[in-house]
Amino acid sequence: MNSGTNLPPRGASRQAYTAPANGRRFRWGRFFFILFFLVLLAAAGFLAYLFFETKGAITDMSTDNNNGEVTVVPQDQSVKVKPTAMLLLGLDNRKETGSMNTDVLMVAAFNPETKSAVVVSIPRDTRIELDGFSSRKANQYYSRFLSAAREKDGLEGIAAETEARNEMKEMFGQYFDIPIQYSAVINFKGFSDVVDALGGVEVNVDMDMRYRDTADGTDIDLKAGFQELDGNQALDFVRYRKSNNGTGESSDFERNQRQSQVLGALTDKMKSLGGVAKLGSVIEAVGNNMTMDMPSKEIEALMTTYFGIGKENIQFIPLEGTWRSPYVYPDETKLSEAKAALRAKLAE
Repeated sequence: MNSGTNLPPRGASRQAYTAPANGRRFRWGRFFFILFFLVLLAAAGFLAYLFFETKGAITDMSTDNNNGEVTVVPQDQSVKVKPTAMLLLGLDNRKETGSMNTDVLMVAAFNPETKSAVVVSIPRDTRIELDGFSSRKANQYYSRFLSAAREKDGLEGIAAETEARNEMKEMFGQYFDIPIQYSAVINFKGFSDVVDALGGVEVNVDMDMRYRDTADGTDIDLKAGFQELDGNQALDFVRYRKSNNGTGESSDFERNQRQSQVLGALTDKMKSLGGVAKLGSVIEAVGNNMTMDMPSKEIEALMTTYFGIGKENIQFIPLEGTWRSPYVYPDETKLSEAKAALRAKLAE
C-alpha cells in the first residue's frame, strides 16, 4: 500500500506514474497559449482604439485640415521609404508677450532604412547670413516672414503661415545645404502638455534655476539634481537663461543641450510599456498644439515607420559658436560637421 504521495503505486510502471505530471504541463501549456492569444487580442484592440481615437488629432495637425482635401504622396516619395528632412520650430506665442519668436529651432534628418535620425539644434540668437536673406537672429525670421506674407503679399490665416514656413524651409535648407521637405510648428503649451501626458520626464537639472518675471508670468524655481519634472517644470528647464535671485545664468548652448536631454528622455519614455499605453494622450496633446505641412497619411507613415526609435538611434548635435552681443556667431567647423551629419543621414 502506498503511504506517501511522492511514491508510485506498487507495481505501477514509471511511465504510468509520470503521466499526470505531463498532463499538468500540457494543461499549463494550453493555458499559456490562451493567455498569450488574449494578450495579442488586447494589444490589437488597443492599437485599433488608438488609431480611431487619434485619427482626428492627426488630421487636425496636417495639411488635410487646411484645405479639406487629402493629398496623396507617391509611394516612392513617402517617408516610409525615402529619407526626409524636417524643420522643427518651438513657438513662444504667449498672450502675455504677444511674441511670435521661434525660440526652439531644430533641423532633423530621418532615414527609414536604418530607423535613425540626426537632430541639429540651433541657438536662438544665431546670426544667419545668407544671400537673399537679411541678416538677423535665427529666432526672428518666422515672425518676419509671417508679417511680410500678411502685409506685402496680402495673405491671411493659413495661407500666410504656409508662406512663412516655405521661406523658413528654403532659408534653413540653404543654410545646411540640404533639401527640407516638411516643417512642424509647436507652441510651448504643446511641449508641456506632451510631458504631462507621459506622466513627467526624468532629467538631470544641471544647476539651481530661479527667475521670476511678472510681465509674462514666468516663475522658474528648480533645484539641481536628477529628478522627475512635470510639463511646466520641463518647459522652465529648457527655457532657463536669466536669473534674478542669485542663481547662475545660462547660455543658448546650455539650453540646446537641455533640449536634447529632454527630447532623448521623452523618446525613451514613449517607447516604454507605460509610454505606449499613454500614446493616445500624447498624440492628442500634440494635435491640439502642433501643425505640420504634411498630409495626414504621411504623418501616420512617419509615426509607424519610426515607432520605437530610442535616443541611442538619434544623434543630437547642438550647434556651437561664440557669443558676441547680441548674436551667436556659429563655429564654422562645427557648422560643417552638422551639415555633413545631416547629408550623411539622408544618403544612408
